[in-house]
Amino acid sequence: MKMKQYVILMTVLLAWPATSGSGSANHHHGLRADLTHIDSGRGFTRNELLRRMVLRSRARAAKQLCPSRSGTPVRVTAPVASGSHVVGYTEYLIHFGIGTPRPQQVALEVDTGSDVVWTQCRPCFDCFTQPLPRFDTSASDTVHGVLCTDPICRALRPHACFLGGCTYQVNYGDNSVTIGQLAKDSFTFDGKGGGKVTVPDLVFGCGQYNTGNFHSNETGIAGFGRGPLSLPRQLGVSSFSYCFTTIFESKSTPVFLGGAPADGLRAHATGPILSTPFLPNHPEYYYLSLKGITVGKTRLAVPESAFVVKADGSGGTIIDSGTAITAFPRAVFRSLWEAFVAQVPLPHTSYNDTGEPTLQCFSTESVPDASKVPVPKMTLHLEGADWELPRENYMAEYPDSDQLCVVVLAGDDDRTMIGNFQQQNMHIVHDLAGNKLVIEPAQCDKM
Repeated sequence: MKMKQYVILMTVLLAWPATSGSGSANHHHGLRADLTHIDSGRGFTRNELLRRMVLRSRARAAKQLCPSRSGTPVRVTAPVASGSHVVGYTEYLIHFGIGTPRPQQVALEVDTGSDVVWTQCRPCFDCFTQPLPRFDTSASDTVHGVLCTDPICRALRPHACFLGGCTYQVNYGDNSVTIGQLAKDSFTFDGKGGGKVTVPDLVFGCGQYNTGNFHSNETGIAGFGRGPLSLPRQLGVSSFSYCFTTIFESKSTPVFLGGAPADGLRAHATGPILSTPFLPNHPEYYYLSLKGITVGKTRLAVPESAFVVKADGSGGTIIDSGTAITAFPRAVFRSLWEAFVAQVPLPHTSYNDTGEPTLQCFSTESVPDASKVPVPKMTLHLEGADWELPRENYMAEYPDSDQLCVVVLAGDDDRTMIGNFQQQNMHIVHDLAGNKLVIEPAQCDKM
């Protein structure tokens, strides 16, 4: 980014006040929001949806996390839908309103791998095209800037101070960037029992310089990570959960902030409920303890050390709503692909060891119905839980090209990322109080 552009941006940010508010998130209702898939209702074929998902899985953001902020617990829900195209970022959009008296709607990518909640604002120095009007600070009676002396500003890295106001900058791994003023305003969600719940003084980034791989129908990103600026941490909830419909459906599904539905998990379960702990002493991401992988009857000859966090912070296994397709270290992926080749009775493409995000596939030219081809089961052995994935969560047919593909990728490093394709039709509960992940097979559009 050029320095000249940054100076102009700082001038724009001076247009509204940096004052502190006194409200607090003191509602004890369950909140929900709608989720939609990023490509929902956009007219793409099944083949196009899969190709776009593979391309978006190439890069994954490196995010900054901040120290914690205390708050009174709030329980909310919001709708989630499938969404936009930041390469390698979240595939699902959460919908809620910001500001008063008339909340302005935003559609933010749900990303458990980052913390900052931000949306594009007016006036905008350099913004990407979005379907909704950009947030207008002049139309909200409750918006105010965050003072540079506010602890939440000092904790944010990197940040800048300009005439008392706190500015933020988030750089992503694919060289995308968002810069703007840190602000506070009221967020309005659906209440768990119906109606609306408004939570005052939540911190968000008012993005006015947003450039890089941002396209189509999102307005920003909602960080659901473990730092103090993430949406769950600001609401002070003890848990949050989401349930993703498949990328081939144009259906919305809920995200719950403040716990699972009142009738409990088992009322929605379509299979056994699993639980596995988050690794302790890892405040930046949701790390899991992956012990191994089984394909059919073959336990991969891969040591547990292939999945652990190294002393230098590399490696490890992360579950991430913002990664499209699960990626394994190359040696692990090669072993996994060889196990599929040995057990699927079809011609196959050769494994390529380039850096390109390529699915490995079998030819289905000789079979009348690819969905009837027997494939081995795939199981992730987590600490305390053997997660057997449904076929549709790791296999997909490309009908236009007569291929049946394993929807898993070889990663660029030694980290394992469990992506949202593998989480489809799973009610994924992040139990923050219990420091564990709960996995409940479910029909997400029925919740």
